[in-house]
Parts: sequence; structure tokens; C-alpha cells
Amino acid sequence: MDNLCPHFIIFPFMSQGHTIPLLYLCRLLRRHSITITIVTTAGNSPRIRPSLRDIDVSLLELPFPENVDGVPPGVENTDKLPSMSCFLPFVKSTKLMQKNFEQALETLHPPVSCIISDGFLGWTLKSAQKFSVLRVVFTGMSNFSYTMYQILETENPHACTKSPDEPFVISSHFPKIKLTRNDFQPPEVKPSLTSGPYVDFMLEQFKSTEMSHGIIVDSFYELESCYADFWNKKFGPKAFCIGPLCMAAAALPREDVETPCRYMQWLDEKWDKGEDVLYVAFGSQAEVATEQLLEIANGLEESHVNFLWALKSKGLEENFKERVKNRGRVVKEWVDQLEILRHDAVKGFLSHCGWNSVMESISARVPLLALPLMAEQHVNARFVAEVIGVGLRTMPRGRTVRGFVEAEEVERKVRELMGGEKGAEVRKKAAEYGGAACEAMKEGGSSWRTLDLLIADVYEKVVHAKHCS
Repeated sequence: MDNLCPHFIIFPFMSQGHTIPLLYLCRLLRRHSITITIVTTAGNSPRIRPSLRDIDVSLLELPFPENVDGVPPGVENTDKLPSMSCFLPFVKSTKLMQKNFEQALETLHPPVSCIISDGFLGWTLKSAQKFSVLRVVFTGMSNFSYTMYQILETENPHACTKSPDEPFVISSHFPKIKLTRNDFQPPEVKPSLTSGPYVDFMLEQFKSTEMSHGIIVDSFYELESCYADFWNKKFGPKAFCIGPLCMAAAALPREDVETPCRYMQWLDEKWDKGEDVLYVAFGSQAEVATEQLLEIANGLEESHVNFLWALKSKGLEENFKERVKNRGRVVKEWVDQLEILRHDAVKGFLSHCGWNSVMESISARVPLLALPLMAEQHVNARFVAEVIGVGLRTMPRGRTVRGFVEAEEVERKVRELMGGEKGAEVRKKAAEYGGAACEAMKEGGSSWRTLDLLIADVYEKVVHAKHCS
């Protein structure tokens, strides 16, 4: 009978932003009594184990490849890379884990029935095919972004634009959605960039995704219904909306539980005084230029709002902290972003608009101020500010999409978000969608039912394989 019990392999990419949502997914799957094994490396398991203390999940460690050109010795997570120039050799090196991965799969009981792996680990599709099991992809993108990128590739709506910042209607199916070439990453909008190491690698991952059984989307149907329906009808593989994943559990355990959480104490103090706080963070991967950091800092200072800024990089003026000490706090250590956003004092989020951050903010009913930096973040920013209206957006100098955001713009938009009329409007919208997210994640909600459908697909595959053996 054990052989009919689905056994899911969860294989995150070695990056915090890619790992944490899949740890939340493990909790959802356990609620459905699914056997789970998480695959990681020895260097990453200490970060993962604390989140598994209260759930029955196995952890399988594989050796990370050694002596890889372009990857510093001992680095097993992207947040340890000295620069993003090391990213491509790092992510490509994971393919060297395939032999050990497949050998490990042979030893597991019950037998493996599904592999849920990150979109950067396209080689796991061949492993899934070897074991005749389903592979489902997780990339951390929204239905909206998936759909916009796919329309751009298949319909070429930007062909007649004369400049990277000239707006164009993305599709007759979505006549109100206007984007620019600069909203997308260059490889998608410049036909001349049809080759090269990065482009070739990404094309390989896209093909693996297309051949997989489906995509897990960290979103909920009520947020993106028309885009989810359009994707599943016209493109594929099937998108399973089973989020917000961050609502599967309380905030993850802090890495150093013995140390008092001073930034949370600071938020408590602000709440006790009846003072609202803006949370500021730009993710763990984006490299923000020093000049841009200074403009953001100056804008925050001149806005005269209370703020908590999670910032690991250097670049701020030495006396900045002293100047804002009564109302601003810069935190360089690891922070629990979800815990911060759920704090009653936090009333706004100045963010790069990575999709994890968007989902966490909506689930906490906190409106966003978008300052996108890379990848699909510009498309996410459009969605947040112009489509669903749960936030505002900063505009770079010269009104170009990809450019330098000046301090005056940061100041003006921060003031508007935290105390203006438009800020009140987007705060109301964030609360509405936050409530819808809560309903979606309840038993019987849309995300719960969609996860049931995915599990049913896997179970059907298991039963079919059993009958054919």
C-alpha cells in the first residue's frame, strides 16, 4: 500500500528567495498527508532544518560540485557569491549534481512519485523522465508575468515601437495593459541577442519547463484569474495557483533565536506611540548602485516618515544613521520579512517588487511602493500599481522605465503612500486582496482545491504506473 502513497521530492535552487516559498509548500503538502523529501546541500541544510522542526519532512543532502570555474570554493548559496557575474557558472554547476541525485532517488521509500524543482534546475526533468514520474516547476513568478513574457515572445507586440520606453498594448485580449520594451529583460526584446551563455542557459530552462507537467504559481486565483485562465487555455504547461505560500505557516524561525530581536522591539515601541512605519527592502540578490542607495536614503530622510530598512550592503553616508536615529532604523543582520510585514506598526513597503515580496505584502494587507531593479520586477511593478492597485510606483528620472530614481521622487511617493489620498486608496485595495488571499488558503478555498488537483494528478500517475508494472 505504501507504494501508492505519493512521495514528493522538493528541490529548491540554492537561494533564500527560491528556497523559502518551497519550505512553505512543504507545510501545505503535509496537511494533505503527503510524504516529502527536501533535497539540498550540506552548506544549505543548516538554514533549512530550523523550519522543519515541527513537521515530518525528510532532508536529503547532496554534495555541491567542487572546483567549478567561476564559483569561489565553499560557496553553496547565491547570497555568498561575491558578485552576480558568478551567478551563471554557479547555477550551471548544479547540473553536476544529477548523478548523485538520481542515485539517491533509487534508495527512497516510498518510491518517488513527483519532483517539484526550481526553474533553474531544468536538468531534473531528465531525472523525472528516467524514473517515470511527474516534474512540476517552481520559479517564483506570477501568472501575469508569465503571460506577458509569453505574449511578447509569441505575438511580438513591440515590433513597431521606436524607443525602449514607447508604450504598446500587449495584446488585444488585454487592451488596457500597456508595457514598454524596458519593462522586460533585454534578451526577450532584442532579436540580436539570440545566443550567448546566459541566453542559451535560459532557453534550455524554458524548454524544460514547457516539457514539464505543470508550474506551481505562488499566487491565488482571485488575484490573477484572467491571466491564469489565459495561460492555461493558450499556453502551458498548466499553472497551479496555490498561494500565497507564505500564509501556510507562521513566520520562519530566526537563525539566532537566543538574540533578542531588537528591530521587532523597535516596531513595538513605534506601535505603542501610535506611529506608522515604512518597511524598506530590496531583496537578497539585487545589486543596488551606491549612487541609487544614497538617493533612496536622502528621500527617506526628507520624507520625515518612520522607516525600518533591511540593508546588508554598504554605501550609506557614515552619519546617516545618526541623522535619522529617532525615526529610522537600518538593520544589517538577517531579518524575518514576513514577521515585519505582519507587525501592526508597518503600514507600507518600499520594495524592489520581487514576487515573493509582493505576495508577502498582500498577505499582510500592506500596500507597496515599487522601485523595481532587475528581472521581471518591472512587470511586477506594473501589475501592483496599474492593474490591481495595491501600491504606487516610483518613476526614474526622465520618465524612462529603467533609470535612476531621484531622492525627490522617493520622498514624494513615500509621503503619498504613508499619508496621502492615493496611499489610502491602495491601502484599501491591499486589505481587500489580503482578505481574498486568506479565503483562498483556507480548506475549500481556491488554492486548497488547486493543490488537491495537483495531488490527484500525481496519484493518478502512481496508480497507472502500479497497474502497468
